[in-house]
Amino acid sequence: MIKLAPLFYTLPIALALAACGTVGPDYRVPPQAAVQRPAAQQSFAEAAAGPYAQDEAPAHWWRLYSDPVLDGLVEQAFAANTDLRVAQANLARAEAVAEEVGAQQRPSASVGASPTFGHASGVQALAPAARPRDRWSYGATAAVSYQVDLFGQIARAIESARADADSARAAYDATRVTVAAATARAYAGLCTAGMELGSARHSMEVQQESLDAVERLLAAGRGTRLDATRARAQLEQLRAALPPRAARRRAALYQLAALTGRAPAELPTGLADCATPPTLTQPIPVGDGAALLRRRPDIRQAERALAAATARIGVATGDLYPKITLGLNAGSAGPAAIFGERGTYSWSLGPLISWTIPDTGAVQARIAQAEAGSQAALARFDASVLDALRETETALSAYARQLDREAALEAARAQSAEAAAQAERMYRAGRSDYLSVLDAQRTLAGAEQALAASRAELADDQIAVFLALGGGWERDQ
Repeated sequence: MIKLAPLFYTLPIALALAACGTVGPDYRVPPQAAVQRPAAQQSFAEAAAGPYAQDEAPAHWWRLYSDPVLDGLVEQAFAANTDLRVAQANLARAEAVAEEVGAQQRPSASVGASPTFGHASGVQALAPAARPRDRWSYGATAAVSYQVDLFGQIARAIESARADADSARAAYDATRVTVAAATARAYAGLCTAGMELGSARHSMEVQQESLDAVERLLAAGRGTRLDATRARAQLEQLRAALPPRAARRRAALYQLAALTGRAPAELPTGLADCATPPTLTQPIPVGDGAALLRRRPDIRQAERALAAATARIGVATGDLYPKITLGLNAGSAGPAAIFGERGTYSWSLGPLISWTIPDTGAVQARIAQAEAGSQAALARFDASVLDALRETETALSAYARQLDREAALEAARAQSAEAAAQAERMYRAGRSDYLSVLDAQRTLAGAEQALAASRAELADDQIAVFLALGGGWERDQ
C-alpha cells in the first residue's frame, strides 16, 4: 500500500489525474440489439386479418369486458397479492442499495472517545523505581473524509445500482401484469366451469325427458326394456361428467382467493354462481411491435439489467487506478485534569493517495468477468424481445383460430340438435328404434360439451393475448 500525505506531493498528481475520463464504457442500447431491428417495430403479421384493431392496446385491458366483478377482483389482487408484496420488497431493497451506493459521493464523518482510569508502568514512565499514581485520562477524535472520484468508479457504481433499482421496478410491473392476467384467467375459469356445468346439466335434463318418454312408451306396450336400460345408461354417463366440472369450478374459486390474498372461506359466496364467462364486445386493440417493445415491463427489466452490467465494467476497471481521499482529523488527548488545555489538541488536513499496486492479471480477470456479464445481459435482452414478439404472434394466431373453431362448433351443435329432434320424432312415430335416438342424443351432448369447452378456451386465449401485449402494470393517474 503506497500512501503519500504531504500536500505538495499530491496536488500535481491529482490535477493530472483529473484530466482522465470516467472509466468503463458509456451505456447505450447496442445497435446490434434485437430491439433495434426494423422487423421488430412493424405491425403484427397475425393482426393483419382477424378480430383485431390496430389501435394502441389499453393499459387496463380487463375493463374492456365491462364486468364490475372482474374489475374488483383485479384491484383486490393488486392490493393484497403475495407475489406483488415480494416484488415490492425487492424493489424497496434495490432502492435502498442505490441510496447506500450514492452515499459514497458525500463526505463521511466519524467521532470517537476513550476515557480510561489507571497508570502506566514505571518502566514506561522511565522511572522503574517509581510508583505511578492512578488517574483519569481521555482521548477524543473527530474526522471528516471525502473520496475524490477522479476516475468515475463511484459514479459507475451509482449508475449500476440505479439501473438495478430500475430493473427491480420493471420486475414489479411485470408481476402486476402476471397477477392481472392470472386473476382474469381464474375468474374466467370459474365462470366457464359454471357454464360447462350448466351445459352438462341441460344435457342431463334432455336425457331425463327422453328416459321419461321411453318409460311411458314401455308402459303403453310400445317400448322395450332394452330401450329403457340404454336411456338410463346414457343418463348416468352424463351425470358422471358433473363432478369433474364442479371440482374445476371450486379449484378456480380457491385460486381466486389465493390471488387476492384471502383464505378460501373469505371469498363472497355468490361468486361461485358465475356461469357466464366475460366476453368482449369489440375487436381486441393490439397496436404494433414498436408499442409492444415500449410497453412490456419484462423487456424494460432486461434493458435495465444490461445497463447495470455495462456500468459494472467501469467499476471493475476503476481498480486499476489509485484512490484519493481528502481528510480532516482533529483530536484531544491527555490527563483528565488538563482537559481542554491548548496542549491537548491536535489536527491534520490533507489528501491521502492509496493505490494497491494492481495484480494486473487479477484486475483484468475481474474486468473480463464484468464484460462477460454484459454480453450475457445483452443476450437476455435480445431473448426478451424475441420472446415477446413470438408470444404475441402466437397468441394472436391461437385466438383467431379458436374463433374459427367456435363458429364451426356452433354450426355442429345446431345440426346435432336438429338431428336429435328428428330421431326423437321418428322413434315416437315408430319409424326407427331407440338406438338411433341414443346415438343422436349422444352426438348432441358431445357437441354441447365441445362448444362449452371451446368457449372456455376462447376466454383463456383472449387473456393470453392481453398478457402477451404486456398491459396492466400502469397505475391509475
